[in-house]
Amino acid sequence: MRKLKLFFVIGALMANPVFAMDLSLNDAVTKVISESNDLKKAEANVKKARASLDAVNANRWVNINANASYMNMVDVERPTSSDGVRLPPELGGMLAQAMGTDVSNIQIPDNLLMAGITISQPIYTFGKIGNAVDSAHSAIKMSNANNEMTRREVAYSAADLYWTAKMTDEIVKLAEKDLNNAKTSKTKLTATGRANRSNLVKIESDIAAKEINLSDAQFNRDTAHRMLKIFAGIDQDTELNLTDEFPNEFDAMDERELKSTPQWDVLNEQVRMYESRASSQRANGYPTLAAVGAYDYMTMGNDIGHMFEKSGGQSAYWGLSLQVPIFTGGLNRANATVDAMNAEAARQDLDKAKKLTTEQYNNAIRQYNHLRENLATMQNARDLAAKAYEFSRDRFGAGQTSAVELAEVASGLYQLDIGLLNAKYKILMSVESVKKLGE
Repeated sequence: MRKLKLFFVIGALMANPVFAMDLSLNDAVTKVISESNDLKKAEANVKKARASLDAVNANRWVNINANASYMNMVDVERPTSSDGVRLPPELGGMLAQAMGTDVSNIQIPDNLLMAGITISQPIYTFGKIGNAVDSAHSAIKMSNANNEMTRREVAYSAADLYWTAKMTDEIVKLAEKDLNNAKTSKTKLTATGRANRSNLVKIESDIAAKEINLSDAQFNRDTAHRMLKIFAGIDQDTELNLTDEFPNEFDAMDERELKSTPQWDVLNEQVRMYESRASSQRANGYPTLAAVGAYDYMTMGNDIGHMFEKSGGQSAYWGLSLQVPIFTGGLNRANATVDAMNAEAARQDLDKAKKLTTEQYNNAIRQYNHLRENLATMQNARDLAAKAYEFSRDRFGAGQTSAVELAEVASGLYQLDIGLLNAKYKILMSVESVKKLGE
């Protein structure tokens, strides 16, 4: 029964072969950018800033308000009756004297409908709306710059994830090669006859250490691949084949002046936004001139069904309105001071960012050129170490050197391989730093 189950499992694996997914650097960056929550949030902030501009611009246009109200008047002494209203004796006597007849009851329509429409158009606001619009425009530019800054940060992180995963791939290969070399040396040692006991113990110890080293390298590779899959939105069961290789040569990079970055644009627009907002707050203490117009209609009747049998009263007017704030307890001035201080803080942040970012940018170029200049020397040192290892391995196989010497030479070669790989990684990430800061 177990054999039968095993047969079906093997058949299923053969029917559904597992293929590795080819992934280039550009594809990885594109996938990570499309999956980034930070970038989606930045894009949402752009939409929010545009909506804020629409809200501010709405204050420029015609404002139309309609109102309607219906009332049913009730005789307090006779709430359930709507025939009329009893007049006090004093009022009845006054009316009788004025009208020359006895008046004890008067019919008053107890259903009243009032409706109207009011139109207002701002003409001049002394900077309240204009400065608020400028502030909203600066907020949009700031959101766009922040969106670009976030995109560059995500692209840099994606490149870091990719090259880190690629470096772990290469480290696994180096660890496997180092382990295989040790095993080959042991085979040669035992093939010559009775091996030296100390050499045999040493090389077996080295093999055990290199097996642990390979296991650690594989764990790091799996971790790096898993992180890349998470941020790129790739299924964890998918095997990755990273197609981009570490270059062996790099072109020189000329030092150049950093003139603008998205971070500077964000802070610069932030200064303008707070300054415009402060001007708008100050303008709240100035008058507002507006054109106004209104139309009102009123009708009444003894019941709802007969309210519109007679034409009701109508009224309309148009003109200019000047609203002048007299006293606000210093609110406008205090708000303007807060925004002015925020603008000053943003200006100081901008000056600091220019100094730090310029140094980071220049340092990235210097690091690139420094590592690039030393790469050829490091490659030559690695090649010499490889030859030294070949000589030491041949001598070890002939019994002319000890396992200790062979282990030292092998360790030196392995460290130079790792160092060369790490230097290439740093060069590539220096390029990404330059793109992030000043592309």
